[in-house]
Amino acid sequence: MAATPDRSDPAPDAPRGAAFFDLDRTLLRGASGRVYGEALRRVGLGPRRTAIEDVVFGIFDTIGETLPAMFITRQGVRATKGWPRAKVREAAEWAAPHLVEILQPWAHQLFDEHRAAGRPMVMATTTPFDLVEPLAEALGLDGVIATRYEAVDGKFTGRVDGHYVWGRGKLEAVADWAEDHGVDLDASYAYSDSYYDQHLLGAVGHGVAVNPDPRLALLAIAKGWPQIHLDAPPGVPKFLGVEPQQVLFQLVRSEFFPYVRFDIDGVDLLPKEGPALIVGNHRSYFDPIAVGVLLAKAGRPVRFLGKKEVFDAPVVGEFAKAMGGIRVERGSGSDEPLAAAEEALAAGEVVALMPQGTIPRGQAFFDPELKGRWGAAQLAKASKAPVIPIGVWGTEHVWPRSSKLPHVWNVLSPPTVRLRVGRPVDLKYRSPARDTERIMDALVDLLPAEARNAYEPSEEELASTYPSGRIETDGDHEAERRPGTD
Repeated sequence: MAATPDRSDPAPDAPRGAAFFDLDRTLLRGASGRVYGEALRRVGLGPRRTAIEDVVFGIFDTIGETLPAMFITRQGVRATKGWPRAKVREAAEWAAPHLVEILQPWAHQLFDEHRAAGRPMVMATTTPFDLVEPLAEALGLDGVIATRYEAVDGKFTGRVDGHYVWGRGKLEAVADWAEDHGVDLDASYAYSDSYYDQHLLGAVGHGVAVNPDPRLALLAIAKGWPQIHLDAPPGVPKFLGVEPQQVLFQLVRSEFFPYVRFDIDGVDLLPKEGPALIVGNHRSYFDPIAVGVLLAKAGRPVRFLGKKEVFDAPVVGEFAKAMGGIRVERGSGSDEPLAAAEEALAAGEVVALMPQGTIPRGQAFFDPELKGRWGAAQLAKASKAPVIPIGVWGTEHVWPRSSKLPHVWNVLSPPTVRLRVGRPVDLKYRSPARDTERIMDALVDLLPAEARNAYEPSEEELASTYPSGRIETDGDHEAERRPGTD
């Protein structure tokens, strides 16, 4: 991922580093206070929930920490005077699994990378130690640096015991922990969303701004600190919490394509949350745009698998990466694209691919039986994500393979592009070959009746299926390429 930690094996005498993680808006999607507030109320502690509380947390989720909010938080220590510590721990145990549910989807990948490098992972947060320790254990972290509330005879006194872990106090607490555990800060990583953690980010060898608030984003640019977002795939930038694909959704709408009529049905069958594997048949260079118009109606970012030539191209390649695309080097047999797609699905993302691999050419383009490679079936088996088929028809009239550009001038009599979303394909996960057939059959079922009948194309129609616009003598090419195992 962006700002990927060094996973190489350290030399025997190399300094030992650690990875320090802030909690709210860094590891979690927002404020933990909502959940902890509910947990404390369940055990009879804390004030009743108010509308003001929701407003405060809403502001925090949007812009991060502010001095007034942190002043109130610090004064809140006094409000705990007399609280039984055991009750707070009970609330913490209830809260932990609920907070795990709002862990940023790409956080586990970061944990795995640090774990593979042998670095201890430590939560460093202002939130009280007695509340966050069960959460740290649930996440598999190795340590907790948090504000400790003083307790006497099992009850809190309303005072802080040691560092108030915020701002410079967080750096001091981390430095003390590092000294006690033989950790070198120069070899360590720190992750935070907050401008007020700048002292910690600057003290370690690898400071990383995660979902940074506006001031930290500017400071990170000045300091050269990487900026990442654990709610989006590696390499996908965000501005004010919005990624480029979400902006593009506003532009990829049918009214912006006067040279096409879209006939779309079944958008409601696209999952509104959780992982999904979108598969479509391939007829034209216009297919990704057409499918993009459909998926924009669902409003969920999608990670397309695309050929390496797109990612290697100037400007366009960087755009494809910013969209969260997954680079595929066709014919290499590499498992890297499927591994990247698996990670995206594990993070709850939507991944899209076209099992045919490329646009069929020649007579194969008109074959009523669709043949695909095994990648989609293998990915479905590994992830158990639902496979959602999208039948595509008519895109070849918008942008035939023989044309370098779409027919944008055809606005008086634009062709119709038909898109149909189907229900999840029933796969058995026993044979990738058979499951691939099930996927391709599901796609055929979504196409118009004419697609299922044998068709004898004219020479002009055959020629339009080749990039050169001429019929080529490569009859064996399609038979060798599909079906295929990679």
